[in-house]
Parts: sequence; C-alpha cells; structure tokens
Amino acid sequence: MSEVAWYDVRGQGWPRDILILLHPPYTLWHLSYVPIGAALAPQMDWRALGWTVLAFFLAMGIGAHCLDELNGRPLKTRVPGSVLRWAAVASVAGAIAIGVGIGLEETIWVIPSIVFGGFIVFAYNLEWFGGRFHSDLWFGIAWGGFPAVTAYIAQAHGLSWDLAVVALACVLLSLAQRALSTQSRFWRRRVTLLDGRYSTAAKPIPAAVVREITQGDIVRPVDAALKFMTWAVVSLAVGLVIMRI
Repeated sequence: MSEVAWYDVRGQGWPRDILILLHPPYTLWHLSYVPIGAALAPQMDWRALGWTVLAFFLAMGIGAHCLDELNGRPLKTRVPGSVLRWAAVASVAGAIAIGVGIGLEETIWVIPSIVFGGFIVFAYNLEWFGGRFHSDLWFGIAWGGFPAVTAYIAQAHGLSWDLAVVALACVLLSLAQRALSTQSRFWRRRVTLLDGRYSTAAKPIPAAVVREITQGDIVRPVDAALKFMTWAVVSLAVGLVIMRI
C-alpha cells in the first residue's frame, strides 16, 4: 500500500511525479463542479464553459497542487522547488488571464471571483496568516462551492437561489472528501506502528475469529468511499452536460 495516496503509481521519476502531483481523481472531482454550476444557467455558453474549466484546471489542478507540494513535500516528489514555483505562478497567472478575458467579453461579475481565486490559492496552500485559511471549511468553500458559483456567473452573469443550494451541496461534498482523505492520509503517512486485534461475534458456525488489525483494514474502506464518490460526482457532471447538449 502506497504511503502517499490510493491513486499513487509504482516506480519513480518524472512520469510518476507529474501524475501524482496532479492528483487526477481529485482534480476531476473538483473540475466537475464547474459544469455542475454552469448547467444551472438558463442558456449554456459552451465557449465560456471550456475557458472556465481550463482556468480552474490551471489554478487548481496545477497551481494549487504545486504550491501544496512546496509546503512540506507531502507527495514525496523529486520535482525541483524552482520548477514547482514557476509552474504554480505561471498556471495561476494563466487562470487569472482567462478570468479577465471572460470578464471583458462576457460579464464583469466574474471579477470578484478572480480576485478571490487568486488570493485563496496562495493563502490556503501556503498557509498564509498562520494557516487561518488552511481549514476544512475553507477547503469546502474554495474547492467546492467556488468553482460552481464562478461557472454559473460566467454563464448567467449573476446569481440565483438554486445556485446557492447547489453550491452548498458542492461545499458539503468537498467537506466529506476532506474528512475521508484526512483519515486516509493520517494512516498512510503518519502511523508507523499499529498494534491490536479484533474478534467477531461468536456463533455456532463459524466460531468466533480473532484477527490482527492491519493498516489496510482501516484505510481500504475509506479509499473505496473516495473512489465511489469521485466517480459519482464526475458522472453527475457528465450527465448534466449531456442534458444541455
């Protein structure tokens, strides 16, 4: 079992480092909030949707994850710090440029989203202000509700009550992911010794069984839940996009 994540791959070198750095399942999960939010708009602007997805991939899929790896090397990659810094700055700058373009061409109401996104990607991942923004709640807001809200604004040029409810659902889903992934990371990365046994209830057939508790007994159900939730959110996003075609 990998010490990093359930989606880690065997081997070393640049291919593995780049793949694990992008967190493919979680990046797909959080990018899915973009079409989920956009699908609520009365009219679908496919060009704006494409640019919004690209902006969040740059800022969140690349920028945020590079900044996170700079802050303590949790993924144990060998990517030089200078490469991570330049990749983070370039990708976030690209996302901001896309946002400004949408603001000039579509609606100025995306400008507050650009300002917030440009701030939170650094404040969260680099734990600015003593880590005040590096919390479960801010993760849910920034990585859950924020993509959905921004995508809707880019489409509808405003806000709505149905968006508020869906954004709340995205926040809650992200909080659930955070709770599960925190548990998985703890048992994978920090626990070095596990000592204990468990016994099943005694029955005539079969008899009670006593087994040693293993790390896998604790981590596997958590990872399974994360896998199912990842593909559930992605499937929902794909379904909503197909519905709007």
